[in-house]
This record gives sequence, structure tokens and C-alpha cells, in this order.
Amino acid sequence: MRVLGISAYVRDSAAVLVEDGRVVAAAQEERFSRRKFDPGFPLAALRYCLATGGCALASVDRVVFADRPPPGALDHALRAVDPNFHSDRLAGLDRHFAHAAAGFFPSPFETAAVLTVDGGGATSIGFGDGASIAALRIFDPAASLARLYSAFADYLGFRIHSGEYKMMGLAPYGDPCYRAAIRDRLVEIAADGGFRLAAAAFDDDGRAPTLRATLAAMFGQPPRASEAEPPSGFHADVAASIQAVAEEIVVGLARSARRETGARSLCLSGEVALNCAANGRVMGEAGFDAVWVPPAPGDAGAALGAALAGFHLDLCGPRRLRPGDSLNGGALGPEFADDDVARRLAACGARFAVLPEAELIAQTAEALAAGRCVGWMQGRMEFGPRALGSRSILCDPRLPEARLRLNRDVKLRERFRPFAPSVLDEDAAARFALAGAAPYMSFAVPVRGGGPSLPAVTHVDGSARVQTVDAGIRPRYGALLRQFKRLTGCGVLVNTSFNVRGEPIVRSPEDAFRCFMGSGIEVLVAGNCYLDKAGQTVAADPGYGARFARD
Repeated sequence: MRVLGISAYVRDSAAVLVEDGRVVAAAQEERFSRRKFDPGFPLAALRYCLATGGCALASVDRVVFADRPPPGALDHALRAVDPNFHSDRLAGLDRHFAHAAAGFFPSPFETAAVLTVDGGGATSIGFGDGASIAALRIFDPAASLARLYSAFADYLGFRIHSGEYKMMGLAPYGDPCYRAAIRDRLVEIAADGGFRLAAAAFDDDGRAPTLRATLAAMFGQPPRASEAEPPSGFHADVAASIQAVAEEIVVGLARSARRETGARSLCLSGEVALNCAANGRVMGEAGFDAVWVPPAPGDAGAALGAALAGFHLDLCGPRRLRPGDSLNGGALGPEFADDDVARRLAACGARFAVLPEAELIAQTAEALAAGRCVGWMQGRMEFGPRALGSRSILCDPRLPEARLRLNRDVKLRERFRPFAPSVLDEDAAARFALAGAAPYMSFAVPVRGGGPSLPAVTHVDGSARVQTVDAGIRPRYGALLRQFKRLTGCGVLVNTSFNVRGEPIVRSPEDAFRCFMGSGIEVLVAGNCYLDKAGQTVAADPGYGARFARD
């Protein structure tokens, strides 16, 4: 049985194909259209999923839309893909429930508490058991943590629904000195994990996610004019304060989920589950033995939940647990054979060497050990917002100057932004205070020893958003980490997404080459092709980053 899940017309549209309970393919439309967070109908992503599954749309047993389908629009879009598609196979699913389904069904747990806090404002505690999910408590949607957090991001000059993660990165530079004021004026947190917002404080009678006037009066300072204005110590203190309140709320909700379900495992989903600092505290403080977060807990992931709910609930398909989880380390997107990569790069005018596997790994590790910045494109593209070793920019984490250089010259973004480390599963415990695997960079945890040996990936509070790597899923990336460790004694690499600011993560060899020539990346390794920037005859593109809208 095949089920296609679709999320569209909100933000970060995506398509996911499930066959007999197995996730065959998943991709976001932005990777094809090259428009970040593309909200349109995911036509290219859908076609990729069908091609990977080797099927026509008419042969899909169910198409599940993660929301109420727009009247006529979705049916028309699907018939444009395949005129033989029958609309009686189309169903809609509550978006919040789709997030919960994406959190539980692919997880490694037979039973688990399910905490879902989405960007639309809905919050719920549920319980997953086998192939079913039951909602135990649904909170008042007016009590929206995402809305409160976004309002503070807006006050600090970041874009709503885009810049919230930057506020999370800024928070460790500040002191949470306004935490009590926020609690007194804006939010009431109950002992049972529930919370309420002071709705009257919101501008426009609560219709818009902004608190500009309220916060300006509360703090005695106007909103940050724009991102062109460098954040001050005051801005960092405000970020630290709202982050502290957000963490308190999420940990309180998780503790309630533990009490109300009795479960030993927790699944987190919804946009708020992208807050890795809050997730790290949940892991350490909420009383669960294990916590799992999917690679795409936000809007794109709703397509995953829709597809899996369609299979397990609509078609009554069985759920089979798989080691780790059922998402193949998030490697669910397009891939390119080595000879296809070479052909495509040659058509771009690239100069490269085609190397045997062992030599490719050895040269790449040597380049990294020499302090060079490497663009790395291998295997199936990641599903979700974070690069996990398939479409990554890599660097030596021991270099004190690497963070500044990567932000300024490569990513073309704000200098306060942190970077994440990749580490092999077997080496993680020695480097990071991490309980279990973290394949999707979902948890910020302390770096052991305070991090002086890993300055490029240790944030100012001594934490890092860790990715643990299963070499069985990403063999070339695992081999590279091992070879880098042989050369340097350090089995950790800086891993950031292969893109510049405002650009979607690269999908194809052509995307990778353009980003390589338009940024400060010094070496590109795509498939078994090794490219050195100094050896290229195509002109560099210094205006590349300006082509993308600022996020």
C-alpha cells in the first residue's frame, strides 16, 4: 500500500511517499525551486517521490493533505500531475495531529508520550501505542508559545517564521535578567505544565504576532531597527530571558507528559521542537529515559505525519519498529550517482579529479586538517532544515578562527551564529554530555571539559548542538570522520548546511558548484569528484549571496 503525504500553502511545503509503512522518499519543495521555505504546491518534490517509488500518482492508494484541502485547488493540482488520479483517494488531516504523527510513528518506541507544540499555536500531550495515537490533553490555542517566542524575535529585529532560531543562538551571549518581568507581565505558568498568555498585551487585538509596543514600553527601548544594526548586550539579555521562559514552559509540559502518561520515552514535534536548547533540558530534566525528535518537526514534517497517519490509521497498516528509527538518518531525498555528478560538473565548466574512494577520503581529511573549508555532497539529500552529512560544509573544529571565517566568508551571515559538531556514535560520549544518539542535531548539550579543544563548535555557554553519525547510514561521512581522527586525534568536524544565508540547502551538483564558486568554500567534494577552488577556470561569483532574500 502506498500513501503520499503533502504539506503546502503554509510554509516549507513538502511531499513524502510511504510504501507498506516504509518511508521511501521525502523532500521539501524549496530544494527544487531554490526559494527558501517555498509554500507553494510541492510539484517537483511530489514528482521526485513518485519517481523514487517507481509509481504513478494514480497507483497511490491514498493522498493525505496535512490540513483541510483547499476546495478544488489540491484536486486540480494532483490531476495536473496525473489525469488518472481519482479524487476519492484524497483526504485531509488536522495539521497539529500530522505533527504528532510525524513525532511518534517513525520513532524507535513501541509506546511513548507525544508532546506537540506547533508554530500555529496548538499544544497537546498525547500517548502513542503501536499504530495509534490518542490525544490526552489539548491546550487552549490562544496560549501559543510559538507566538510569544516569535513576538520577541520580531522585537529583536529578526523575521517572524524565519529568524527565531537566530534568537536562540543569540541568547547564550546574554543574561536572563528580564525573565521575571516576562513572567509577571506576559505569561502565567501553572504547576501542571499549562500556561496562559496575556492576550491583551498583543497589538492589533491579538491578531498579529507582535508585541512591539508592549515590549518597548516594558524594556524602555525601541525595537531593534533591523538586522543591519548589530545586536547589543541589551538585545542578548532579552533573547536570553525569553529563551529561559520558553525552556521553562517546554520542560514543564514534558514533565506533565511524563506524569500523565507514565511513559518512559518521549517524542517531541512541532516547530518548537527545533529549539535544541529546550530539547537538551527536556532530555536531562523531564524524567524520561529517552527523547526523540524527528529531523523535520516543523511544517515540512507535517507531510511525513500525514503519510504515516494515512497508512496506519486510514489503511490500518501495521507499524514495524526499526533500529534507531525508520527514517534512515533523514537521508530520504534525491541522490546522484558518481558518474552523473561528474557529467553534471563538467557541463558547468568545473575542473576536478575523479578519485578512488580511499584517496578521496584521504585528500579530504588532509584538506580539513590543513584548515581548509570543504563543501561535501554525498548520497541522499537530508529531509528537514539541518544538514546531516549529505549536503554539508565542513571544517576543523579545533580552529579558534573557524567560526568567524565560516560566518563571514562562507555562510555570509551574522557573526554571533554558532556551528554544530558531527561525531561518530562511538566517540560521542567522550566529547559531549549526551545520553544516547542524536542523529538530527536536536539537542544542545554541554561539551565535556568546557570545550577549549573544540572552539569552533562550542557556544559561549559551553554547549553544542551535536549530531551523532551512524557510519552504516552515511558510510563516506563516517569514513571521513575516522580518517580525520587518524590524522589529528580529533573525531569531530564542524558541520553546517551547504548554502549561504537565505539560500535553500543545495540539492544537485549544479547547486553545489554554484555555491562553491560564490562563497569562501575552498574545496568541493561531490560524489567521487574532488575540486580545488584554485584550479577552477570558471570565474568566481562574488555577488552570489546577494541573490537570495535575507532570512
